[in-house]
Amino acid sequence: MAPTIFISAGEASGEHYGALLVSALKQRLAKSGRNAAFFGMGGPRMAAAGLERVVRAEDVAVMGITEVIRHLPRIYREFRRLKQSIRDHRPDVAVLIDFPDIHFKLASEFHRLGVPVIFFVSPQLWAWKKHRIKLVQQHVDRMLVIFPFEEPFYRERGVQAEFVGHPLADLPLPELSRERFAADNGLHSSKTWIGLLPGSRPKEIRDNLPEILAAAELLAKPAGKSRFESHQPPALKASKTSVPTLPFNNDFEFVLPLAATLNAIQREQVRRLVESRGAGLPIRLVEDARAALFHARASVVASGTATVEAALIGNPFVVVYRVSPITYWVAKRVVKIPHVAMANLIADKRVVPELIQDEFTASNIVRELEPLLPDGPPRQSMMKELAAIRGLLRGNGYEGGTIGRVAEITLQLLSSTAPAGVEQTVLS
Repeated sequence: MAPTIFISAGEASGEHYGALLVSALKQRLAKSGRNAAFFGMGGPRMAAAGLERVVRAEDVAVMGITEVIRHLPRIYREFRRLKQSIRDHRPDVAVLIDFPDIHFKLASEFHRLGVPVIFFVSPQLWAWKKHRIKLVQQHVDRMLVIFPFEEPFYRERGVQAEFVGHPLADLPLPELSRERFAADNGLHSSKTWIGLLPGSRPKEIRDNLPEILAAAELLAKPAGKSRFESHQPPALKASKTSVPTLPFNNDFEFVLPLAATLNAIQREQVRRLVESRGAGLPIRLVEDARAALFHARASVVASGTATVEAALIGNPFVVVYRVSPITYWVAKRVVKIPHVAMANLIADKRVVPELIQDEFTASNIVRELEPLLPDGPPRQSMMKELAAIRGLLRGNGYEGGTIGRVAEITLQLLSSTAPAGVEQTVLS
């Protein structure tokens, strides 16, 4: 009988990792002539990879205290559906990817049923809610972390944790040429592209995008004779391509990637917001965030996984973020870390500017972004620091990289629940 694997992710980044993991597990099982049934919570990419979605990730992806309270009835309804599916189909192993508010509760249910639990992508317990470490100690069999400083945090507290590397560090740089990306998205390859990444959740986008658009408007206004030497994106710096020096002003185009977890209605809301707040600005909505970061001269990025993507690609950026006043008030009193941006936490110093809450203004964005555009010490210094971060996030040379290691551990735990005689087949 084919084993059953439960995989759950609730946000854009975790959903991407979940899709890769389903594919990796299917490939490894196929080598031994086996297959598995996959079910749980995920987005469209996980569904395309072969996950039977009991709950759609896009229906539960909310953030912040007031935001969660407002959506509690729907979240609770979807959570009950997940729990019922677990009882009905009792999987052989469960992989929970980030999204702790729901996944810690699911881990408790799995533990009660005797199902091994892998938690992939640690919640930020090292920053706040350290009391939740008890839930990990009691209900999680393996904690697989993607930042190097997280492994000692858990091991010192008796949790079987392993730094498996960051999945994004395994990805090759986009092969899509600048010219092809321009043609596909109605851009001009000779112009200076600025990435605008306001977040992946609808609430984040509503909170962050208007101020980002205001910054884009300021940046696009005439700026006298202000110029910079090269409009080449970071990825083209090593090439012999020559791009003519052009005026700093009036030569910008703005690239805004849409998260895969946004549904059709939410995407239309983003378009309307751009049309109303960014009227007249040359803004292009695109699907490929990594290609946008790869080809952009610099970017404005909401705090989250996109900041790690920008760091790994080597795109200079400014971090911004805003939440509700209540959420921020609580966070200021419970979060005990020196930085907000993950790039700064990994480097253990301020590498990229952070504009959070009241400091997140259009004028501050432009003030921090402008020095990163011309070739010069600020830009070169940041790119050097981002390269160092990229080295820290690479795993230990596992076959198949980070996702391959997660798949390997999943099959190891799967074998521990398999009937006698099946274990060798599962691991082969």
